[in-house]
Amino acid sequence: MGRMIWRNMGATTLAALLTAGLIATLPASGALAQYDKPEAKTDAKTDAKTEKTKKPPSTGQNAARERQKKCAAQWKEEKAAGKIEKGQTWPKYWSACNKRLKAGG
Repeated sequence: MGRMIWRNMGATTLAALLTAGLIATLPASGALAQYDKPEAKTDAKTDAKTEKTKKPPSTGQNAARERQKKCAAQWKEEKAAGKIEKGQTWPKYWSACNKRLKAGG
């Protein structure tokens, strides 16, 4: 049993020495430079493709944005005047305001 322990210690020590020797033989910084992540390349062609495929907002999206701006202005005014109910949050207010503006009120 004593021989097995010495054999295992010998293998472990040998592995540690080999690893240390390999690390010591590597040049300081140049050897691992090839494994660094490449920098992101920006290409004018891909930027142009992205801009070309981007669709303008639809009329429905534009209308929703306008309603949201109107509701935001109303929210700010009512909040400053203290007319907002306690516990009322912007999402709840926006939902009610959006329905009201869609209905024409």
